[in-house]
Amino acid sequence: MIRWKDKPVYLCCRCTDMRKSINGLITLVQESFSLDPFMDALFVFCNKNRNRIKILEWDGDGFWLYFKRLERGRFRWPTERESATMLLDVSELSCLIDSARLEKKLIRREVIERKIC
Repeated sequence: MIRWKDKPVYLCCRCTDMRKSINGLITLVQESFSLDPFMDALFVFCNKNRNRIKILEWDGDGFWLYFKRLERGRFRWPTERESATMLLDVSELSCLIDSARLEKKLIRREVIERKIC
């Protein structure tokens, strides 16, 4: 994520159909967010189960589409409030992406009493 330094991150708070490819996500950015998909920013989408995300990025001569699917756990995703879009910075995006990993680390197994002989 070093190459993403200082880029604004636009997060879609409502669930997105993960079957959408680059063209479908560009349409969402234009119509739902009323933003220009060719701007120097990241556009982040999540599915209903909160276990898959897609990140759309324009790099000057083409679009990048990043995809992550969790095998276990869920992303901590904001709920849709007044706005369907949130503005984040790259460090907040990093925390959001790592939220499932952190949640697994925080789960503590029950301590079972052992006898010492």
